[in-house]
Amino acid sequence: MSESGEERFIAALRAIATTPGARGLADDAAELRLTNTTLVVTHDMMVEGVHWLPGQDAADVAYKLVAVNLSDLAAKGAAGEALILGYMLGDADWDARFAEGLADAVEAFGVPLLGGDTVSTPSGSARSIGLTAIGRPAVVPAPSRTDARPGQALWVTGELGGALAGFEAVQAGSTNEALTRPFRRPAPRIDEGLAIAPLAGATMDVSDGLLLDAARMADASGTTIAIDSAAVPVCTALAGRRMEAMTWGDDYELLFTLPEGTEPPFNATRIGTVLPQGPHPLLLDGEPPAAQTRLGYRHG
Repeated sequence: MSESGEERFIAALRAIATTPGARGLADDAAELRLTNTTLVVTHDMMVEGVHWLPGQDAADVAYKLVAVNLSDLAAKGAAGEALILGYMLGDADWDARFAEGLADAVEAFGVPLLGGDTVSTPSGSARSIGLTAIGRPAVVPAPSRTDARPGQALWVTGELGGALAGFEAVQAGSTNEALTRPFRRPAPRIDEGLAIAPLAGATMDVSDGLLLDAARMADASGTTIAIDSAAVPVCTALAGRRMEAMTWGDDYELLFTLPEGTEPPFNATRIGTVLPQGPHPLLLDGEPPAAQTRLGYRHG
């Protein structure tokens, strides 16, 4: 895979973030080890026109911002303890709707908002907002995407493609709540993350596309991951578009490995196997994806 601007920048940051808790910047969250306690910390940003559509309800944007950060915590087997918001002010109506959605998320997930900061920018600028989520892990050290081992099985929760189907429905002006919800208000797999933490090898959430995220897991753990595309659960709305469902992302399902013969304590689907490291990090149906195959969403 060619290197994106995001990947080049992260490579430069690795020379700065050298403490063990930073995990070599190979993960979506860091560990903050304090006297007698360990916290998991993550920060996600969302940008208008990239993560949400212009004109989309600001309440949904706020809810999704909380959900995607809690999904990162869930992938580390951590329950949310606090939220800190970085917010770009919009017009009064947009700000009011954002606050309503934020209140919905705080109530739904039971994680308190502790503070943050606001800024204003020239009118017409695309909005960008960020959130820091702090959680307490079920086990220490918290599971990481670096922990896949040859011989383990690869599993995923739920179905893939729901976010893409929801995005297309929102784009078309649909008012079908069930269809649009996976894109507007995704559900982080918090309970599943807590349950799998003591059992799993590697864990991460599917944010940028199953194939790209699996390749990242393989790279981080020094393995090759083989996926059986026919085994990947795809939502009914994306039937016949399996490759798109595996590469679009934004689903926030949990991707994790378990020792062969171990079953997860919740509904999930086995979709592949971890192999010793080979010339390619990812095999799809026994073959490396073609060189120009888009595996998922890459910034830059």
